[in-house]
Amino acid sequence: MSRLPRSLEHLKTAFNAEAASAARFRFFADRAEDEGLPALAGRWRKLAAAKDELAAGLLAAAGKAAAPAQAVRDAIGEESYENEVLYPRMISEVEEEVAARLQETVARQEEHLTELRSLRRELQAATGDLAG
Repeated sequence: MSRLPRSLEHLKTAFNAEAASAARFRFFADRAEDEGLPALAGRWRKLAAAKDELAAGLLAAAGKAAAPAQAVRDAIGEESYENEVLYPRMISEVEEEVAARLQETVARQEEHLTELRSLRRELQAATGDLAG
């Protein structure tokens, strides 16, 4: 049984679906661009942006529109969980080719964690917005 109330569970599921669709649509746009179809790519990107907007609304409805410092802490927690628990479990259960791709993902996630930790330090020291 889920530890989340049903409404939050549904908002989380809907958010994940919309965010995944947006990512897929951006991928399709890149492929269309690579194939010399810029108008098609533009249409995919427009759809992806609409999906991103839906996902953001669902995130806000779930009460996840956190203050900047909390958002960074949450992101660090999520990335750490993925690298320390989720991906290692997946890697241990799949064939070598898929495991290699997941290991590449873990390596990239480590870069994300480094950036997020840097962002956390900068936010803690900042009195306003961060430097670009």
